[in-house]
Amino acid sequence: MEHVKCLIIGSGPAGYTAAIYASRAALNPVLYEGNEPGGQLTTTTVIENYPGFPSGIDANTLMANMREQAVLLGADVRHGAVSAVNLDSRPFRVTVGESEELLCDSMIIATGANAKYLGLSSEQKFRGLGVSACATCDGFFYRKKTVAVVGGGDTACEEATYLASICRKVYMIVRRDVLRASDAMQRKVLQSENIEILWNCSTREVLGDDSGVTGARLERKDGEVFDIAIDGFFLAIGHHPNSELFSKWVETDPNGFIITRDGSSRTNVEGVFAAGDVQDPVYRQAINAAASGCRAAMDAEKFLKQ
Repeated sequence: MEHVKCLIIGSGPAGYTAAIYASRAALNPVLYEGNEPGGQLTTTTVIENYPGFPSGIDANTLMANMREQAVLLGADVRHGAVSAVNLDSRPFRVTVGESEELLCDSMIIATGANAKYLGLSSEQKFRGLGVSACATCDGFFYRKKTVAVVGGGDTACEEATYLASICRKVYMIVRRDVLRASDAMQRKVLQSENIEILWNCSTREVLGDDSGVTGARLERKDGEVFDIAIDGFFLAIGHHPNSELFSKWVETDPNGFIITRDGSSRTNVEGVFAAGDVQDPVYRQAINAAASGCRAAMDAEKFLKQ
């Protein structure tokens, strides 16, 4: 059975950066990319806020560059997804796919978190063409335009407030007759002149054409159906961390995000580290994920030396 020093589960900025640092530390890392090589970042288009690229960079190009850098430094980057783990004792036992097994002395979990969507076929059709789950990532493209934000919690209010600072008009589509957000976030929304809250509304369909999103069809609780004209449609109804595979052993918060210790990447299981969105319920930015991947590799190196 194959036995590796450092196993990285998941790609994206956290996983690839962990592989870069682990390679330079001579840990001979093995990385399994999972079912979505490059992670959730590859569902967006141009990234304007990643440092070092004044004109922005295509998300898929950035992930391909990170992957290539990790490989050139010696990382063994493999296609395939980890299907099972056993963290009862070290070395940890890992199953890839249906039956392939290996052992590892340390593990970096970088499986990310997926944004929650409404489940509409039209929503999927226009992903990357006006439908987004990250206002800070994609809001720049909608300057002085009209957009909608779905949700009524703190995240939705925060995203709506941010978009209101750059967009002409922001609709908030809220299923209830109240916001779930904190009082402070509610005040920010209610004090923004260009935010209009559409109470008791749910989205029936995202409308668009070959150029992208052009509107949304909504339904009120009383049955009234109406359309709004928008250029962008932002989901802010939460994220789902991909932590189920490890939750029997690794401590998580009530929403499933892996809890790390003392500002490090360490989990409650010795030799297991977490990086990126799977342990970050707050920031969820590529640069933050990359930084946490760096920390995880350095923590793993220190652990293995000890």
